[in-house]
Amino acid sequence: MNDKINNSSELKIIDRSLMTLNGVSKIVSFDNTEFIIETDLGPIHITGQGLELLNLDTHEGLIKIKGKINGYNYVDKAVKKKEESLISKLFK
Repeated sequence: MNDKINNSSELKIIDRSLMTLNGVSKIVSFDNTEFIIETDLGPIHITGQGLELLNLDTHEGLIKIKGKINGYNYVDKAVKKKEESLISKLFK
């Protein structure tokens, strides 16, 4: 088994209604308005309406999503940890 991380990814959106993404390692969570996906380049957050998982190929690391794609962004792990520490300080 090859455990080497590729650090390469391709994201393709067609007419804001079909998204294909490779380099996927796992789906963290999803519903009809958002997907949170772990990729080789870090977590990605996808938002939209009527989102549906069309295909997930874990061997190839490929996912296809259909629905109205409103946006996406890669989540910086360092920022997330900083936000968590701020929240933990507030509740101490």
